[in-house]
Amino acid sequence: MSLIDLPLVKLTSPEPEFPGLFVLHLNNGPENRFTLQLISEIMQALDYVDKHLDSLTDEDAAKGGALITTSSGKFYSNGLAIEDAMQIGDAFYLPFMRMLARLLTYRVPTVAAINGHAFAGGCMFALAHDYRVMRADRGWIAMNEVDIGIPLIPGMAAIVKCKLNQPNFLRECVLGGHRFKSSDAVAAGFVDRAVQDDELISTATQYAKALAPKTRGLSPVFHMLKAEIYRETVTLLLAGGTSPGGFMAKL
Repeated sequence: MSLIDLPLVKLTSPEPEFPGLFVLHLNNGPENRFTLQLISEIMQALDYVDKHLDSLTDEDAAKGGALITTSSGKFYSNGLAIEDAMQIGDAFYLPFMRMLARLLTYRVPTVAAINGHAFAGGCMFALAHDYRVMRADRGWIAMNEVDIGIPLIPGMAAIVKCKLNQPNFLRECVLGGHRFKSSDAVAAGFVDRAVQDDELISTATQYAKALAPKTRGLSPVFHMLKAEIYRETVTLLLAGGTSPGGFMAKL
């Protein structure tokens, strides 16, 4: 059932018997680049999910909830609309980082169903989810800022570090700009599982349903647990720092 159908996102509740399960589909052109409008519409969709969860009966709330995000075509997301970001500056980066912080600590389990390439900001968006499922037959996931000559600001670097915690993979990811195919992405911890295209959504749904009972009753516990295990990352995402390497001024 479609709950929100905005120009750039569509929110559905695919299973009537499980009203706490949601699928958020990104639809911002073939590359699904993050613009201020897309960021705003994602936040609107999360607001709607919150209100919908709060309105559930006790019986339905006891089943918990979960959120899946996906898109279609060649790209899950090709990152930021970089020309806009460079031109607008903080007015662009700060809403993007707030969105990442909200998703990283979201009140129900989140699963990214990565249907295609996830580069730079698209990679960060995927990493903000609790779990990631990727197509085995197509797509790379990568942080390619080193190749396009753009440094990472503190919050963006933090979200990569908090999910990709093996130093050699982190080095290859950020300093090498390595494009991880599905099998490498699983080994590196970028994604939890790689599956065929026709199994992508069903596998993401399996993860979502398995995890949803952890939020039975929809108390704030799951949100607070995530807030604490990612405290340092959330702090940097919300601090407003957009000066790469600013702490090095005294060296």
